[in-house]
Amino acid sequence: MGIVKDGMVQPVPGLADMTGIMADFAAHEAALRSLEASSEGWLALDAVKLCSPVKRPGKILAIGLNYADHIAESGRETPQQQMWFLKASSSIAGPNDPIQLPKASPDSVDYEVELVAVIGKGGRHITREEAPHAVFGYCVGNDVSVRDWQGHSPQWSIAKSFDTHSPIGPWITLSDEMPDPHGHTIRCSVNGDVRQNSNTANLVFDVWAQIEYLSQAMTLEPGDLIFTGTPGGIGWARQPRLLLQPGDTCRCEIEGIGHIEAICTPE
Repeated sequence: MGIVKDGMVQPVPGLADMTGIMADFAAHEAALRSLEASSEGWLALDAVKLCSPVKRPGKILAIGLNYADHIAESGRETPQQQMWFLKASSSIAGPNDPIQLPKASPDSVDYEVELVAVIGKGGRHITREEAPHAVFGYCVGNDVSVRDWQGHSPQWSIAKSFDTHSPIGPWITLSDEMPDPHGHTIRCSVNGDVRQNSNTANLVFDVWAQIEYLSQAMTLEPGDLIFTGTPGGIGWARQPRLLLQPGDTCRCEIEGIGHIEAICTPE
């Protein structure tokens, strides 16, 4: 565990359960703020390896077709209702871990940069007005997708759940540092070539609407992740298609949070 500030990281001794901290942040906040204010014990950020800030979330919920330009390139109509699928928690990876190009389909792997909301307080039947208080913070995510497997079934979960295909990070930016997640530049580049470039203000269903909708069906719990949708520019929709290749560097970034970056590696 660590606190990131100004290119440095402060180790947090004695705490290893991020989900527990999110469940009862008030019990830990004073000690963590004291560490943040300390002038001693800081390490250079580039001297440590950043792991996934949530190791094994209870639920990974992801919405499809939630930016107008992505809907258009997919040849679909704007959904009247939110379209959700699940990603397996075993697909989680760290912010700089390699993305596997799986043996089952090494030539159909695509990128999808997404804003990820990390649930803190959570609950059931959360109203739109209450939704901001249910969020602990935000990450950058990549909803890596195996496109030919996505066509195997109307259900997308398996195609979105290959190992290493849910990298998140580089850390959790707390919601008090990002009280409104809408209005931030969101971008994905491959080998320096910008493939996706939009703004989180362009979500069809915004983050608060997503939380309100999901919590009607299920209790949102500390550490649950919500992948909030990807903008246009995916490789599968291009002519010719531009899918991830061995050795490619895929970088996803969101203004106000930071970036994650992965080398694509054959399984």
